[in-house]
Amino acid sequence: MAEKLLSVRGLRVEFKVRQPGAWPWVPPRTLKAVGGVSFELAAGETLGIVGESGCGKSTLARGILGLVPAAAGEIVWMGKQLAGASASTWHAVRRDMQMIFQDPLASLDPRMTVARIIGEPLKVHRPELSDAEVLARVRAMMVKVGLREDMINRYPHEFSGGQCQRIGIARALILEPRLIICDEPVSALDVSIQAQIVNLLKSLQREMGLALIFIAHDLAVVKHISDRVLVMYLGREMELAGKDTLYRTPSHPYTRALLSAIPIPDPRLERGKQVAILQGDLPSPISPPSGCVFRTRCPQAEARCADEQPAWRQLASGAHCACHYAA
Repeated sequence: MAEKLLSVRGLRVEFKVRQPGAWPWVPPRTLKAVGGVSFELAAGETLGIVGESGCGKSTLARGILGLVPAAAGEIVWMGKQLAGASASTWHAVRRDMQMIFQDPLASLDPRMTVARIIGEPLKVHRPELSDAEVLARVRAMMVKVGLREDMINRYPHEFSGGQCQRIGIARALILEPRLIICDEPVSALDVSIQAQIVNLLKSLQREMGLALIFIAHDLAVVKHISDRVLVMYLGREMELAGKDTLYRTPSHPYTRALLSAIPIPDPRLERGKQVAILQGDLPSPISPPSGCVFRTRCPQAEARCADEQPAWRQLASGAHCACHYAA
């Protein structure tokens, strides 16, 4: 059985928001960005996280890494509690937990060369290495991610979007971490380049034994790379299941709506399929609906959904789901 690396239990991330034009003595309101998410991740496993924009996927990733403070819950990394830990404790685990960001170019310092960008984590976490050793590791990592060594003194603006993302991947891998969180790493790239980056991540995962958390909007990409998939809506977890179970027999109405929107390559089948169009707008996380947060857009909602928040429970299929009527 694979070693359990990460355990997230009831993680909540909240922000205080002051409305524009409000009087100074009016207290700020609470924006509940992540509302009690729980999951576990094993060594070498890939967990996909999907959901609409604004559902808390990126905030969850930043909460796991300690880039935003957790309001409640636990983050256990290899048996060590990280929620509320000191800066020195976080610094010690940074080598094992790295992140790849959504915008390839914006995540790179335009004033730094490729050598400095990729080598910076070594300067921070491996100060005992000489400049020559750092440079040798940078060159080796560039080759590993598909970049030529003669590009080492170029600046980010001299690269394409796909090449910039490869630089970001090299920067995340240079410390040989055990977990990489990929925050929509292919959403800003062309379709052909997306496939190259996803295949590169899968190849590096096999070679280095990485665990991945892969955040994306494209459910077809998530299916290709993930072992399990977590579906989020308005900061809450709706469903968590193995990819085969989730894509074949989704249990939550929101999951079924997302899957129905995946394009089918065959034009005849695409024209004939039924798409579950969600009615209404996404509610505000400052004042989420009572009970089930999805009830305002759910075609199956009943009075119970407004009065009672669904329990996070395991179904006969092995999937976990937060719905009163999931079979």
